[in-house]
Amino acid sequence: MTVSLRPYDPATDAEGLYDCKLAFERGLGETTGGDDKAAAYEGKLTDGYRERWLAWVERCVADDERCVTVAVAGREDGTAGRERGDDGTAGRERGDDGTADEVVGYVFVLPERLAMIWDAAVLNELYVAPAHRGTGVADDLMTAAVDLAADQSLPLDRLVLDVDPANERARDFYDRHGFEPWGEMVARSLDG
Repeated sequence: MTVSLRPYDPATDAEGLYDCKLAFERGLGETTGGDDKAAAYEGKLTDGYRERWLAWVERCVADDERCVTVAVAGREDGTAGRERGDDGTAGRERGDDGTADEVVGYVFVLPERLAMIWDAAVLNELYVAPAHRGTGVADDLMTAAVDLAADQSLPLDRLVLDVDPANERARDFYDRHGFEPWGEMVARSLDG
């Protein structure tokens, strides 16, 4: 099975991308903040959140299709066709033998028009399914993110991201790719 990268296609990749998004969010909640954070992350993952998030992704890729790049695991011979799910949602690519290709990772860089948020390019999310970690897929996704950021007209020539200090695997990955501490994000609840 090979893994290839390509721009996200809302018509065919929504289901697979959102499966990865769920794993990304649940992983953050479970591994980096205890039971309260896990419950908060799980609690937001409603059908309404899914629709809002996928609509936001679609608006971002309308600005630049490279804002979301997916890693797709496919067949060695590269043959595939498109299909849709029974419920009308985006399906997965299928090879000639009927085996499904699947989205196994993604990187999401905010479009240039949102660069003023941090005065830099923003790497919003990067996720690779556990079975594909350590295979170079994350490195390839990071290269896609850096290439997109380099093409953006930015106040500061930087690519920034938020990483939980407790997520040592992610911190090591970002360190290896030349990221260094640049401030610290803090948060507070809006519930009172």
